[in-house]
Amino acid sequence: MPLPIYFSMALLIQCLVLLMLQQSLNAQPSPGFYPSSRIRPLRFSRAYNNLWGPQHQAVSPDQSSATIWLDRSSGSGFKSKRPYRNGYFEASIKLQSGYTAGVNTAFYLSNNEAHPGFHDEVDIEFLGTTPGKPYTMQTNVYVRGSGDGRIIGREMRFHLWFDPTADFHHYAILWNPDEIINYIDVCRFFVDDVPIRRYGRKTESTFPGRPMWIYGSIWDASSWATENGRYKADYRYQPFVSRFSNFKIAGCSAFAPWSCHPTSSSPSGDGLSPQQYAAMQWVQRNHMVYYYCQDYSRDRSLTPEC
Repeated sequence: MPLPIYFSMALLIQCLVLLMLQQSLNAQPSPGFYPSSRIRPLRFSRAYNNLWGPQHQAVSPDQSSATIWLDRSSGSGFKSKRPYRNGYFEASIKLQSGYTAGVNTAFYLSNNEAHPGFHDEVDIEFLGTTPGKPYTMQTNVYVRGSGDGRIIGREMRFHLWFDPTADFHHYAILWNPDEIINYIDVCRFFVDDVPIRRYGRKTESTFPGRPMWIYGSIWDASSWATENGRYKADYRYQPFVSRFSNFKIAGCSAFAPWSCHPTSSSPSGDGLSPQQYAAMQWVQRNHMVYYYCQDYSRDRSLTPEC
């Protein structure tokens, strides 16, 4: 084989190996444990009721999925029938492609109706975008409102490693404030069973501990959702549609006996396994785009857990 051809082939093989290595490094890691597979989905009507915008909400005949949409007249939301004091809460969600700036699709826990102005909240929010740019998935924790007239968020934001408009993906929150043997006070966020964030209790004032309901919603958040409000909802592209399915709840209602506890989100039940922790580190290293504890423009005295 002539020497130039030999070196060209060797270079091509080297490039292919590097490309394969890069792809493997960027591939979603296996968490080794799949809490979503341990829970059966619920019929929508068994777990949820419409909260607002009933004319912008459609439930499938078999009650396995719900579609909600936003247009110029209204958005829509649903709410669990029961409040929970702990649990694993999951929904599969498919988002709309194209121009969705200003649109907020959310799956979250809250007690804002029970404690207006002084509520707790644990959020998964999808912040709409413009064509060619990725969705931002925001996770957030509020604790007892603000107390000083300001809302104190604890945001961690991600650009996902897949297209959330192409198919349904699993999104879940595990929240457990109970002091039970073999459990720790913790909020965990999961995407397709991969843990992406852990938020633990450091003090009572920094951890949500009161019963919360589960919500899903779509609404106009033009003032802040897309590039800090630079791009607004444009109703020439209405309706903006979000689809929910695979509703799963494994937890204790506010009225359950104290012996009740949520499903485990790790093999041991009291912390992430080394494989789960490595998967979470991969997500945060490669796909996290904002973390409130690393934002030194904020008043750090308001978030002592940092």
